[in-house]
Amino acid sequence: MASTNLEQLSVLDTPRRKRPKEKNNPSDIQISWVQSKKDIKKIQKFRYKIFVEEMGANINAKNKIDEDIFDSYCEHLIVKDTKKNMIIGTYRVLTPLAAKRLGYLYSETEFDIGCLGNLKDEIVEVGRACVHKDYRSGYTIMLMWSQIGRFMKKNNFRYLIGCSSVPMSDGGILAANIYRKLYDENRINNIYGVKPKIPLSSEQLHFKTDAMTPPLLKGYLRLGAIVCGKPAWDPDFNSADFLTLLDINNVPQKYANHFLNEESRESTARNQYRTKEFAIQN
Repeated sequence: MASTNLEQLSVLDTPRRKRPKEKNNPSDIQISWVQSKKDIKKIQKFRYKIFVEEMGANINAKNKIDEDIFDSYCEHLIVKDTKKNMIIGTYRVLTPLAAKRLGYLYSETEFDIGCLGNLKDEIVEVGRACVHKDYRSGYTIMLMWSQIGRFMKKNNFRYLIGCSSVPMSDGGILAANIYRKLYDENRINNIYGVKPKIPLSSEQLHFKTDAMTPPLLKGYLRLGAIVCGKPAWDPDFNSADFLTLLDINNVPQKYANHFLNEESRESTARNQYRTKEFAIQN
């Protein structure tokens, strides 16, 4: 069923926080694609709690529901703790056909995507990702990434696009330093001519401080993704968004074995969690 897009790194993974002993059992975690409007509403309420109540996003939300035009065109992943009967994570996926019906990608609201428009028939866009604060060890987001990877492989989609966001509560200093770090490491790729509609003034904000790459963005880079040009400022979420593009044909084999194979998602995720091999761990 069609339904939702990616946001703050802190609502996905907090790698420095120790996992409470036996608080959450991986065997109780269930992931699936949403099949009903009822579950879509539950997801939208969950997103509101995370993005607005927890993160302070300034979005146009009525009745404590985070809903936008993309929701009815996207496919939605939902992750539940079956023992506690609660939603703990969600991600939305916009397929090429759905994007064509809608007329544009979510990324195009923040960026002029340049030559990336030529790849639209093969691009899957992800976003509006969030995880409950008690489940941010990396296990839940990894489950969703694995599901999306197999979805892409099964449907012969080659590219994954999404925004990796950095909070701007410090006025953008962290985001500017991350951009400079990535630029110095030759991680910024301008080949597609992507340009932010509201650019972050990285030159004025760069203070040459040591900037740690956020876990989500680091995960994309480890999988072989490229960062397309300069970040955009998202005023609704007060974040700097780095447009990332992943060609699944370029995913290193050690990660492809986990994210793109036909092994059961539960055993794959559980093994990675135990051995701490998950891509977005620091």
